[in-house]
Amino acid sequence: MAVKPVYAVGLDAGSRKTRMVICVLEDRRIRFLGCSTVESQGWIKGRIADQNAVADSVLTALRDAEAAVGVSVGSAVVGMGGPTLRGANGRGVVELGHVREVEQRDVNRVVGFASRVQLHEDRMILQMFPQDFVVDDHPGHRDPRRMLASRLEINVHLMTASIQEHNSLVGAINQAHMVVEETIFEALAACYAAVLPEERREGIAVVDIGAHSTELVVYYGDAIHLASTVRVCGDHFTRDLAQGLCLSFEDAELVKLEYGSGLAERSMENAIVELPTPEGREPRQAQRRFVNQILEARSRELFRHVRTELARVGMDRALIGGVFLTGSGARLPDLLDVAQQELQCQTRFGLAFGIQDWPEGMNDPEWSTAAGLAMYSAKLKMQDEQQRETAGWLGKILK
Repeated sequence: MAVKPVYAVGLDAGSRKTRMVICVLEDRRIRFLGCSTVESQGWIKGRIADQNAVADSVLTALRDAEAAVGVSVGSAVVGMGGPTLRGANGRGVVELGHVREVEQRDVNRVVGFASRVQLHEDRMILQMFPQDFVVDDHPGHRDPRRMLASRLEINVHLMTASIQEHNSLVGAINQAHMVVEETIFEALAACYAAVLPEERREGIAVVDIGAHSTELVVYYGDAIHLASTVRVCGDHFTRDLAQGLCLSFEDAELVKLEYGSGLAERSMENAIVELPTPEGREPRQAQRRFVNQILEARSRELFRHVRTELARVGMDRALIGGVFLTGSGARLPDLLDVAQQELQCQTRFGLAFGIQDWPEGMNDPEWSTAAGLAMYSAKLKMQDEQQRETAGWLGKILK
């Protein structure tokens, strides 16, 4: 009897583009099958303004991906980002009563206490990231089970989201006839795809620069120390050009993509840019260096905000593994050099790896989040399979 294939699907429903990646699990390895990308509709400033339009975009991406692969999929791990997400530290404490061996139920209890934080009315916990356990006032433990203790604590980092925004996203995907396996912070998904576990232990940051939001994840050791959003995003660069050059947003975007750079000093002083001009108006020009002075100012502001966030958790001088840039906004030429100057550490693009048959043409930071979501879906499927196998063997033993 033929084994039914297990598909792992990642859906990056961004405010500018909707991307889907379909993979298949083979012998506990993940192999790329196909993908799709379509223009997103229904978003304003990183928030859902028209749920039906978002659903239409997701459905179009789904149909395109299924047609490219020749299979039908019904569920996906979905990324969530945007200005409504917030990160905060939390803590849970359990008194064991007397000195005894810490058990799994004690770990479950202390994790439960850490998740019971007081939230505002429209907030929910999207994800909880354990940092370390404190066993009888001794911090730094990753796994306290079987240790002797009378008191157990846990430090966690919580990612919270707007309930309304989360429900709108899940509702739109359900309208597109898909089940949401799990919602994941987008920068975490990008990190999952682009950064090796051993690199995370040295201290790294992933900066995911999207059209309407920039997300940040910081790892040190095996724990997340920070997950947050930065208020400067890709559209700010375009709006600056639109204002500085008296262009429409669409024309400014074209100028940015064709002539833009994060460092003005690398533009020749006599280089001239022909600006898009409405029909019937006199042609206009601008110095390329002036165009890139506008972009450099915004680039430096972006990474100064990132540096402020890093300093908030004492990580501004601790990123031995460096900074990884992902997202479509990371493609601005020379942005890596600006990041390196402002953050004083090595920087590189965060490109997806670990997926068999991943197309060379998709070695691009804008695909890292969708790839990470598909990899996370594969991880969930493998965990389910392991649980079923364990239950199967246990059932045989107990018969």
